[in-house]
Amino acid sequence: MESRASVVHVAAPIRASLARGGAVVALESSVLAQGLAIPHNREAAERMIRGVESSGAEAAITAVVHGVPTVGLAAHDLERFLARDGVRKVSSRDLAWCMTEGADGATTVAATLTLASAAGMEVFATGGIGGVHRDAPFDESADLVELARTPMIVVCAGAKSILDLPATLERLETLGVTVVGYGTRELPGFFTIGTGIPLSASAESPEQIATLWRHHRALGRTSGLLVVQPPPAHSALDHDLVDAATAAALARAAAAGVRGGAVTPFLLAEVERQTNGASVQANLDLLEANAVTAGQIAVAIARAQAGNS
Repeated sequence: MESRASVVHVAAPIRASLARGGAVVALESSVLAQGLAIPHNREAAERMIRGVESSGAEAAITAVVHGVPTVGLAAHDLERFLARDGVRKVSSRDLAWCMTEGADGATTVAATLTLASAAGMEVFATGGIGGVHRDAPFDESADLVELARTPMIVVCAGAKSILDLPATLERLETLGVTVVGYGTRELPGFFTIGTGIPLSASAESPEQIATLWRHHRALGRTSGLLVVQPPPAHSALDHDLVDAATAAALARAAAAGVRGGAVTPFLLAEVERQTNGASVQANLDLLEANAVTAGQIAVAIARAQAGNS
């Protein structure tokens, strides 16, 4: 039987960096192919890559390219994904089928965790994770289960604001996923700085996260570590505005019969409409900020490991 590592193509520069103990950060591709509209998706890709590199780390976008699970998307392939030409949304459960059909697949948080972990990576930056949906507790993102069984640090702005945030945090606790506020003691609301939901752990530096990660792994923990930081203050949205926009978006989704994987992109587009585009700027800014922080954490981990070798 083939191993996970043998079926995942890791781009040569990323493979070389990992081999020498360098700092590498995984980035998902679904936010580019399904999450943000053209041309905002291109700006998101450029800003996230630049954010990782500004911290001294390397960025590796994950995807399935013509049926090949890939870590480190080549520039010409990225262009096709940004154009959204026949690119499907792929969660962890869909990876094998996407390979079987030889299709292009943009990886969600869950699928990115699967591929990046197979490549031996430890840090991943995204915007917001999936979670428990509002008014539908049976509808729960695969991101949560994948976080529970994949040892990787995920830097985000919390769960997407369209979700049931208290229920999502409860599920993460039940699944054994440690959630740490980065520069905050409460759960961020993705578009909003705070939610009033307290966190039991808070860190103030990349080195502190690196130390926490070392202890986490030394205990044999195979779950992920979720590092949540608020969106930048200059573009964060008002909590009441986001709540009202989300309620309106949920009503429109129900009326339109939107279901399954189409729900989140639909709701985010509706929130964009309800906020006159302010949510897009907030999304772009938090994606870059998360990429910067993830890069700093990856560098701190690489330095600590080099010092212990």
